[in-house]
Amino acid sequence: MARFRWPIALLSLALLAAHSVLAQYGAYDYGFDAARLIKRQLASQEPVPVVRGAEGGETIRLRQEVRQLEQDKELWTLYILGLSLMQFTDQSSPVSWYGITGIHGIPHQTWGGVTPTPGNEETGYCTHSSILFPTWHRPYLVLYEQVLYNLIQNIAKWWPEGEPRIRYQAAALRFRIPYWDWASSPPSGQSVLPLSVGGSPYIDVNGPSGVQRIANPLFSYSFKPLNATAFLQDPWDIWTSTLRSPTSSDNNAQSNNSLVAMNFDQNLDSVGQRLYILFSNYGNYSTFSNNAWIPYINNGSYDSLEALHDTVHNLAGGGGIGQPNAQGGHMAYIPYSSFDPIFFLHHAMVDRIFAIWQSLYPASYVTPMQAYIASYTTSRGEFQTAATPLTPFFFNENGTFWTSDMVRDHTRFGYNYPELAGVSGSLSNSQSRALSKRARGRVMAAINRLYGPSTPSSLYRKELRAGRLGPGRKVPGHLPAGRVFSGNGEYREWIANVRVKKQALDGPFFVHLFLGEAPKDPKEWASAKNHVGSMGVFASDERYGQSKMAGMDEVMVSGSVPLTKALVEKVMGTGRFGVATGPGGGGRGRSVGGRFVGFEGELGAGFRGEGEGEGGQEEVLRSLDPKDVEPFLRRNLVVNIVKVDGKVVMHGSYVKGLGIHVVSSMVRAARVEEELPAWGEVEGRFDVV
Repeated sequence: MARFRWPIALLSLALLAAHSVLAQYGAYDYGFDAARLIKRQLASQEPVPVVRGAEGGETIRLRQEVRQLEQDKELWTLYILGLSLMQFTDQSSPVSWYGITGIHGIPHQTWGGVTPTPGNEETGYCTHSSILFPTWHRPYLVLYEQVLYNLIQNIAKWWPEGEPRIRYQAAALRFRIPYWDWASSPPSGQSVLPLSVGGSPYIDVNGPSGVQRIANPLFSYSFKPLNATAFLQDPWDIWTSTLRSPTSSDNNAQSNNSLVAMNFDQNLDSVGQRLYILFSNYGNYSTFSNNAWIPYINNGSYDSLEALHDTVHNLAGGGGIGQPNAQGGHMAYIPYSSFDPIFFLHHAMVDRIFAIWQSLYPASYVTPMQAYIASYTTSRGEFQTAATPLTPFFFNENGTFWTSDMVRDHTRFGYNYPELAGVSGSLSNSQSRALSKRARGRVMAAINRLYGPSTPSSLYRKELRAGRLGPGRKVPGHLPAGRVFSGNGEYREWIANVRVKKQALDGPFFVHLFLGEAPKDPKEWASAKNHVGSMGVFASDERYGQSKMAGMDEVMVSGSVPLTKALVEKVMGTGRFGVATGPGGGGRGRSVGGRFVGFEGELGAGFRGEGEGEGGQEEVLRSLDPKDVEPFLRRNLVVNIVKVDGKVVMHGSYVKGLGIHVVSSMVRAARVEEELPAWGEVEGRFDVV
């Protein structure tokens, strides 16, 4: 895929997120005070809604990818106007943007009368490093969708009588929140980060009173007003709007969405491969669902939906690498992340992944597990089960809460995803959960089309169609594919497993992996050709104090960075991973008995596994066999760690709990699009750290 470079004009535009610029644009003018009207309507209703879903969950409609939704003129207009009206609803309302986003973290206030467990007052309701991570966020999204849907029904009525009103009211009934697919290749020439989200602080919208230029509700959220007391620490108590990859920690900081886009584009292959592996090799809900690292975990269970989610949070929040006085943005910090409009686009994607995974592994679900991090209503160490209340989301007016058992079937809330359309039956019913082979094949085909193009399975099917490979066929060793696959399509996957303390660096950070030395200038890391992938650790600002109260300081988390694509490109002589050994970018790590001892060399040089490179020429990789790959990776796999505020971890620094282990597994590639690869046992190979 050609990497997208934002045009200079858009680059300049994306940097115009200064508060003075945002202040020029406001809400849509309907000719009356729409926010006041909504406030009166809300005052006549129950103060806190029961979570039922759009249309009460009665009619199932599709959540679309955000770029697809943008092609639907009427629905897109309603979506933008609905978001804007929600963001301009009085912050004191529990169903305002501030009220709903505040459920997740800051301002740590009671929602719907659901009081905190004593001692947990300075946390949010959200569940992290928890067996309930996917299930808690499901009714949270439904609440958001339900409120936005109701606002959109109102807006559709405000068009003048006649054909336009009829058209927009019909469109309004079809509304479901969109998701942002950050793991599949975007349309040609575009970035993973949609321009509608990061391109401009304003947007022209053709509403009931004609075309008007308003603040883009997907670009940022402006607090009305900022409650500096609730946000406690700088710069959060001086930033009046949400920011991505802020240029500084000053009150005039600007978003740099161009850098955010570049980081997403650079990590697209790695993110897509991680998701593909989650679908094909993580059939157990306990390991798939959350990122809590357990000492006896097996080599094939380090990654998770939550770990991948964390990386996207950090990429969206960004970091000002190489910029003086830089700071990570709201999305990179747990207490503040939900205020950024990109949060709900991201979490709709997370829910979609969860729903697709459920269709593949319908028998696996929530099993009892201790809470590793406290929430507003759950204490650390408390056992959570499928019957644990998902607070503060009410099932009925009697005060009953939704539970994981109750939200197992997402369609009961009136929505579905394109890949699952036509899959009938309730996933909560054991008989109907047994999807037919044909239905499962359709889901797998969608996974292969969207997330498989950069995987060995895709390469194998291409070689199969060309007649160069096939069952029982002896593959000539001099052919590139013959150095990757056996005749029956078996090959070896290579992965770097990472574990570390969540609060190891007192805030969010990245673990970057390179084949060969990283550029000396950290500003070039995002565009480095030899960058393999990143694992993001989503954490809290240590100054804030939430991490200690929630028990985050003691929690170990894990994730993975796939290495196979980079290695295949080396074997095949294609792609961007030309690795030169010897001097080229800084010092090397040293290891004793296979264990990491410390950093050596210049800032940004990172550290390696065992072994030393020789010479200064490009190194040849003959196959994916351990005899070839292990010594190659020991010489060339380089690790760099950087906080989202742009500070590179210096040589000699100690990262609490950090362990990086290279593992591998024999895998049988999928022969047809309607199946996924079959994995063997994942075996440990060597420690980098």
